[in-house]
Amino acid sequence: MKKSGDNVNVISGEAPIVFVNACELFIEDLTRRSWMVTMKGKRRTLHKDDVVSAVMATDIFDFLVSLVSDSTNHLDLTTVKRGT
Repeated sequence: MKKSGDNVNVISGEAPIVFVNACELFIEDLTRRSWMVTMKGKRRTLHKDDVVSAVMATDIFDFLVSLVSDSTNHLDLTTVKRGT
């Protein structure tokens, strides 16, 4: 993606496109999982707590747990199943 060296500060032309696609896939996956939590709650509006529950229930989002952990103080995490 980026050439290494002291005098090189260039990123290949494809790198931004790859990062954009990766971000889109990440956001889509997190949104779908959050929406499933919303639907289980028989609601039609996605709330912050739905995103938190999706993060807490999915192993691949473990890197986000520390970011959402402040929001979980009022959530009952015993009902959240861990998995992928």
